[in-house]
Amino acid sequence: MSRADSSTDRRLRVAVLCGGRSAEHEISLLSARFVLESLDPERFVPVLVGIDKGGRWLSQKETRLLEAARDPRKVTLDAREPPIHFAPEPGAAGPLGVDVVFPVLHGPMGEDGTVQGLFELAGVPYVGSGVLGSAVGMDKDVMKRLLRAANLPVLPYAAVRSARWIAEREAIVRELSELGAPLFVKPANLGSSVGVTKVSRASDLPPAIEHAFSFDDKVVVEKGLEKPREIECAVLGGEPPFVSVPGEILVSHADGYYSYAAKYLDESGAVTKIPAELTPEQTALAKELARSTFVELGADDLARVDLFLDENGALWVNEINTMPGFTAISMFPKLMEASGVPPRELVTRLVEMALERARRKQARGG
Repeated sequence: MSRADSSTDRRLRVAVLCGGRSAEHEISLLSARFVLESLDPERFVPVLVGIDKGGRWLSQKETRLLEAARDPRKVTLDAREPPIHFAPEPGAAGPLGVDVVFPVLHGPMGEDGTVQGLFELAGVPYVGSGVLGSAVGMDKDVMKRLLRAANLPVLPYAAVRSARWIAEREAIVRELSELGAPLFVKPANLGSSVGVTKVSRASDLPPAIEHAFSFDDKVVVEKGLEKPREIECAVLGGEPPFVSVPGEILVSHADGYYSYAAKYLDESGAVTKIPAELTPEQTALAKELARSTFVELGADDLARVDLFLDENGALWVNEINTMPGFTAISMFPKLMEASGVPPRELVTRLVEMALERARRKQARGG
């Protein structure tokens, strides 16, 4: 690890890594903007690095991103900036000259353990879950299998791979129809509701599955609930992990669920209510389910755990996000702030946790 060149500047250099090759590229850019705004200038020097959709690493100007629109349709990387070459070997942080990396990457090739493996090989401290926790958190099929094995409440679902879909299309539709409507069809490895379709009739399953396969080689089809309440908790690593007050997403968008359009494109598509109006017993259970999900899936540093509250008052674990959104409308920072952890403190604690985890690993000879 290397520090700033100036002998008088003792601030830590934090590489904020954003963009990426996934369909959540633009959301990552908006998340990076929030992190840049929240870094304590008295303690940290930001080094902004963007990964374009072709996988090139490019140096970026912080001012350009900070001045950009907060609209995923209008924010982009500057392709004219010089490339950065990051080798998977100890000392690879040299070209960046950084102490720690904050990979604000969402989706495949960023949140799924791939980039985390690169940093492990290079011996560079980084914010967020490790290789295993990131990979498990990204794959909705594997995630739900582990949650079910831990006796945590998960709605019925089935996973379908593309090869079987091609060979047994009609049989698969019949099997999935037995789950009962409504159904949600999702790419197994993606987030921000990209590629998700709500299906109410069996005849609508094939196009929904085909759409999901355009994003991933594995698709998850989940049993939906009638008018569920969407409850979310933010989790901050520690022993034990700190869990925020639960919040609720109230969706009014025409899609009828918390879709990509409801999240990022329609300003009135959804509103948040923090804290959620729950009974004390429901609040306690939501926080315990979030904590257990974080621990059982091997997450580190941070996560957002999404839950459903059905009409009978039962809570179900939907999924974990090991690098949740940090945009201006994202629930993770909002929930933390409502729980007494404002943005600057939140980002500082995340950087400190990454460095402490690296120190522990180094002490073990790792």
